[in-house]
Amino acid sequence: MARIASRAPTEDEFVELVHAAWPSLYRTGLLLVGDHALAEDLVQAALAKTYAHWHQVREPAAARAYARRIMVNTATSWFRRRSFGERPTEQVPDRPAAGARDEHDDRLRRLDMVAALAQLPPRQRAVVVLRFYEDLSVRETAAALGVTDGTVKSQTSLALERLRAILGDEVALPAEGPATYSTTGGPHA
Repeated sequence: MARIASRAPTEDEFVELVHAAWPSLYRTGLLLVGDHALAEDLVQAALAKTYAHWHQVREPAAARAYARRIMVNTATSWFRRRSFGERPTEQVPDRPAAGARDEHDDRLRRLDMVAALAQLPPRQRAVVVLRFYEDLSVRETAAALGVTDGTVKSQTSLALERLRAILGDEVALPAEGPATYSTTGGPHA
């Protein structure tokens, strides 16, 4: 069987990747690190590392997954630093009273979810973000993190249990099945 010669991807294909993948990578980064500026830094770092290895890419269609994996690995290394984590503020933000609803209720729920995700260990956070926000399958998540399917399943179970404890019963979290949790605040199939 004749082998088809592969070609190196072009600079234009990298530019296309950046424009197409930025929103998704940024959203994933924000959920991983919980801070807008850090999320932008994380995406830029991942894309810079992707560009450094661009000449080795054999299939430009797989470059988005490659960049996402670099991003998760970079975030994990950031989590290991002692300087990463909680940041002091002058005032503790007020939480709305239980049952109180206002025009910003959906936004507050999303902020609560981001804060809850920040309390998870790095691997559990990565699994939840990739599975329920990026809509990756167990196998795709395992490949992105370089772990087994069983590790993804066990980390998902532990993470959802912890999120239920943090968020309470008023927030509907996905079961460990095909349903996913969207960034708009509810489960979808």
